[in-house]
Amino acid sequence: MTNPTEHALPANSMVESHEGDFGCSVMDLRKLMELRSSDGINQINVHYGGVMNLCRRLKTDPVEGLSGNPADLEKRKQVFGQNFIPPKKPKTFLELVWEALQDVTLIILEIAAIISLVLSFYRPPGEENKQCGLPVSSPEDEGEAEAGWIEGAAILFSVIIVVLVTAFNDWSKEKQFRGLQNRIEKEQKFSVIRNGHIIQLPVAEIVVGDIAQIKYGDLLPADGILIQGNDLKIDESSLTGESDHVKKSLERDPMLLSGTHVMEGSGRMVVTAVGINSQTGIIFTLLGASEGEEEEKKKKGKKQGVPENRNKAKTQDGVALEIQPLNSQEGIDNEEKEKKAAKLPKKEKSVLQGKLTRLAVQIGKAGLIMSAITVLILILYFVIDNFVIRRRPWLSECTPIYIQYFVKFFIIGITVLVVAVPEGLPLAVTISLAYSVKKMMKDNNLVRHLDACETMGNATAICSDKTGTLTMNRMTVVQAYIGDTHYHQIPSPDALMPKVLDLIVNGISINSAYTSKILPPEKEGGLPRQVGNKTECALLGFVTDLKQDYHAVRNEVPEEKLYKVYTFNSVRKSMSTVIEKPSGGYRMYSKGASEIILRKCNRILDKKGEVMPFKNKDRDEMVRAVIEPMASEGLRTICIAYRDFNDGEPTWDNENEILTELTCIAVVGIEDPVRPEVPEAIAKCKRAGITVRMVTGDNINTARAIATKCGIVTPGDDFLCLEGKEFNRLIRNEKGEVEQEKLDKIWPKLRVLARSSPTDKHTLVKGIIDSTVGEQRQVVAVTGDGTNDGPALKKADVGFAMGIAGTDVAKEASDIILTDDNFTSIVKAVMWGRNVYDSISKFLQFQLTVNVVAVIVAFTGACITQDSPLKAVQMLWVNLIMDTFASLALATEPPTESLLKRRPYGRNKPLISRTMMKNILGHAVYQLTVIFFLVFAGEKFFDIDSGRKAPLHSPPSQHYTIIFNTFVLMQLFNEINSRKIHGERNVFAGIFRNLIFCAVVLGTFISQILIVEFGGKPFSCTKLTLSQWFWCLFIGIGELLWGQIISTIPTQSLKFLKEAGHGTTKEEITKDAEGLDEIDHAEMELRRGQILWFRGLNRIQTQIDVINTFQTGASFKGVLKRQTMGQHLDVKHVPSSSYVTVAPVTSPPTTSVPAAVSSPTLGNQSGQSIP
Repeated sequence: MTNPTEHALPANSMVESHEGDFGCSVMDLRKLMELRSSDGINQINVHYGGVMNLCRRLKTDPVEGLSGNPADLEKRKQVFGQNFIPPKKPKTFLELVWEALQDVTLIILEIAAIISLVLSFYRPPGEENKQCGLPVSSPEDEGEAEAGWIEGAAILFSVIIVVLVTAFNDWSKEKQFRGLQNRIEKEQKFSVIRNGHIIQLPVAEIVVGDIAQIKYGDLLPADGILIQGNDLKIDESSLTGESDHVKKSLERDPMLLSGTHVMEGSGRMVVTAVGINSQTGIIFTLLGASEGEEEEKKKKGKKQGVPENRNKAKTQDGVALEIQPLNSQEGIDNEEKEKKAAKLPKKEKSVLQGKLTRLAVQIGKAGLIMSAITVLILILYFVIDNFVIRRRPWLSECTPIYIQYFVKFFIIGITVLVVAVPEGLPLAVTISLAYSVKKMMKDNNLVRHLDACETMGNATAICSDKTGTLTMNRMTVVQAYIGDTHYHQIPSPDALMPKVLDLIVNGISINSAYTSKILPPEKEGGLPRQVGNKTECALLGFVTDLKQDYHAVRNEVPEEKLYKVYTFNSVRKSMSTVIEKPSGGYRMYSKGASEIILRKCNRILDKKGEVMPFKNKDRDEMVRAVIEPMASEGLRTICIAYRDFNDGEPTWDNENEILTELTCIAVVGIEDPVRPEVPEAIAKCKRAGITVRMVTGDNINTARAIATKCGIVTPGDDFLCLEGKEFNRLIRNEKGEVEQEKLDKIWPKLRVLARSSPTDKHTLVKGIIDSTVGEQRQVVAVTGDGTNDGPALKKADVGFAMGIAGTDVAKEASDIILTDDNFTSIVKAVMWGRNVYDSISKFLQFQLTVNVVAVIVAFTGACITQDSPLKAVQMLWVNLIMDTFASLALATEPPTESLLKRRPYGRNKPLISRTMMKNILGHAVYQLTVIFFLVFAGEKFFDIDSGRKAPLHSPPSQHYTIIFNTFVLMQLFNEINSRKIHGERNVFAGIFRNLIFCAVVLGTFISQILIVEFGGKPFSCTKLTLSQWFWCLFIGIGELLWGQIISTIPTQSLKFLKEAGHGTTKEEITKDAEGLDEIDHAEMELRRGQILWFRGLNRIQTQIDVINTFQTGASFKGVLKRQTMGQHLDVKHVPSSSYVTVAPVTSPPTTSVPAAVSSPTLGNQSGQSIP
């Protein structure tokens, strides 16, 4: 398979010429990486003569790495490719335009406009006008009649504008999203050795031949072969689907693959394949190629009715799993698993999206009914008036004119529909989210999933890590217990015995990852920089404070000389390193959480550095006198110990035997100060009704001390602080299973969970989310940085990963990345999330007022005066400013601190509160009163000609222009009212902070002046005098005063107000969502509609059968049979689409009515019959 990037041809043709330069080609290395374990080792040894020889062929040094010479790097990129997988092509602007055109209402409008255009060019001879019942045209009307095409053209033009605006919004959203993806990719760096120095390199810069340092928590960026490893375990499930961790070692399996996660240990590898030649890259290329083929197949398959293969490569984290044959055992097991999975509660699409979709569908239905009635009334009135009351004959030559009238009525009906359907809603959500995401970047929140931003506004609980999030993650040793003495400051080196000092220095320098180090400060007088694991950096800092040099020790014992390393993991909670002693035998240094290591110690060093026995009672005394006082000051306690093996080599794999009989050297207390801004942030959370819980691996006293400093627990509170063990004992039954009832008794009071394992964190998060104790389901946010936090981050409603300390695995599982690892940023995310919610509500309040008024005006106007006071083009203009610009203006309101002074809305809170309903109806009353007064009495008030009952192509009247102008100006001032939704009085508060809002209001006003003064025929407008303009403005400003009157009325007194836009209840979801992976509320609404439609069809058919039977006098049995059959009709859900298939269970008896319902392909587009 050739390399499908730009370098395709040159890469392969150059391999030949470079054969002399590098001892292997791209294809050789690709073939090598496809092998596993022993096959791979054989191939390396036989074909390349071992890993070291392979490094020689790739012209790289296993210790020093590549030289970093630009020419060499460039050459490697040309021969072996770059470490970059080309993304899928984004949709072009034209494709987005085409998508926007698919909107049904727009299509209907286009058709109506085209018919109107065609008919407007038809001129009947003048003398027949009398017979057709139309006034005879005077010469000046001729010009007007000529301009009849303008309306149709204007509608088409408006449609084009709407489509372009929608497409542009989609395009910019896509662009922002791509930018975000690029930023996330750029942020991923990897440790590579070049010229003997470890440097952090962006993943895309890695080339074949690089020596990469790998450690716990890394996501491997390229394929490679292990050169040296300590206790390395890899999670390869993203490639193989096997969840067990794979041990990697030089003897057993040195093949490391891109896209897999390092779960334990550390090591170095030589990179052998990058980009599209790596294993992940190959799969991505296949996926890319197969997607094109899939689409082709689907098209063909639809025609032939071939059932599609359900077992396509299931992707997880964007990487495909193995593609299984359909009828293999695994395939069948998978089917079983899928069936089981279907019973689990479904993950909803975002809450807001769900509420909005339901609301939009409901409004749309109402609009459809209104518009249909409008058209019917108009046509009936015209027909009855002309042919019944005036008794005119229908003349064939008049038909086109009548049709023209009908088309005009139809256009009015469609306009009502267009105004009724709030297509601005999805736009408002998109704009609001996109705007928030962009601004949240500045607040150190990198949002990976758009809906996480809005979910955060509903958060009721935050489970936070301690280290790095609540604290500064800048650790320093401040106390130590060495040789029976508790030092409250760091002792001077002279106070310690030389051999004790030596043990401390070696025990710390050798037994820590060599990637952890302390570098000189970046700025003069600053603090030294800590690189790598912060706890290890604190210990190395301790060595430096003792005036010793850890570099010298590491140079003496380089990483290659380490005999065996037990790396730190969440189960061991300790790290040990074994070295060979020059005199023979082995020495093991250990360090870890003090209570864990001390349990394994049976000796301790005294003041003179002599070994003393260390019994249980000594340990208890030490815990009481040393460890607890340190912990109660919020210090982390770490114990350093060692053990000598002098009687030959033990079995290293038997860990329990090895990690016993240790000798304790020292216990140190490490301080990690609380971030100064955290207590204030936590107080804000409490005010906002959000509970903060701390979940940490630290000892309970340390955890409690820090929690008190942060303000998570305050003295005298009735809250729980538990250790992981105790927590598990309280929530599990005898079988060791978690019981929700037991958990429900614990979590409401739990504030600190100490010494917790990743599983405890996951159990707690899952328990809180699944709990039904409160009146609302809890929305939980979780922070995590370690590899093992992945499951909890995925389970939470919003997962926050640490940008600085977080591992790649944690970032992969998260929804939002905190680029500064700071708890305060989470509070900012809550603020932005609530702001999104409020922005949408503001827009809804504005939008619905306009909808209600416009629909009622068009409807009643049409019924009473046979013509809508607001013309189609005017309605489209109102729709455009309302929907598009208002959503832009109201959705970009910046958040204020006041958002954090109320409780979270919760999942079931309706979108439109009663206060908002009061505002909507209140303003609608004002606007309707004004408009109806102007329609029916405006000509008298302004002393102008009436615009009512105007003939077909009559010129625009001043009367109707005033109505249109007043209507738009009232909307404009109501837009300012809509900035507040909780009944605040000052609607201008902070208006100048939102420049977009000011620009939109001003821009709309100027456009309105231009339309009225120069819009002419297309907008059905005519020029107004200055006094008329002032009256329009005066009425518009009246909106602001009326808003003050409305906010005076207490909402409680208006009992009749209902809320609208509720979330979906759980029962409805489970009933309707069988077989769906994600619940899409729009689909559910449509689906319900279809089921009702089929039931209706079925009933009608039964009735027709009954009538037919009576007519033919046939026996009654057939009908009964038919009716029972009707009861047997199965309404099946077809999960892959929103179509419903009605499949009969028994074969229908032949009746005289064609069985419409029983045709198996009804509603199932692909033409497959479903048994």
